[in-house]
Amino acid sequence: MESIKKSMPPVLVVVGLLVIFHFAVMPIPDALELAVAELPNYGVLAFFFVSETILGLIPPELFIAWAGKTSEPALNLFFIALLSYLGGMCSYFIGRWSLKIPAIHNYLEVKMAKQLIMARKWGGILIAVGALLPLPFSVGSLVAGMLRYPFKYWVIIGLLRFLRFALYGAAIFSVV
Repeated sequence: MESIKKSMPPVLVVVGLLVIFHFAVMPIPDALELAVAELPNYGVLAFFFVSETILGLIPPELFIAWAGKTSEPALNLFFIALLSYLGGMCSYFIGRWSLKIPAIHNYLEVKMAKQLIMARKWGGILIAVGALLPLPFSVGSLVAGMLRYPFKYWVIIGLLRFLRFALYGAAIFSVV
């Protein structure tokens, strides 16, 4: 509970800045639309990669819809699926790296020892759910890294991310 209290101020600051931006500058959906319209394809892809690495807060469906409106929809859909996968991989390694921070390491190994046993046992399901469902994949990958889930299994299970993008792309492209 104490760690939640400590993590709330930065989260509230970010949310506050987003709210201020939304109401004082321009609505966030309009800002995203403008960014997509003004940025070259590589700019949109780079923006998506950063989003997918840092908690995946922007829904990938927006980028799937963008891919459907480009001159090369299948290629851009593949690129965003690949970048999502690679962003998740970066998150996995950020999770592993974060264990070098003594406070995080001690918290996980001491206070969460019992939960860690179950989480490590069922970590593959966490990764699969994050890869397939509209949940932030990077969060599941970050946690998998923090749990020291075997990377070789993360690589294989994470490939489900491509299936998700193919299915969502087929559905969104038929609507767009």
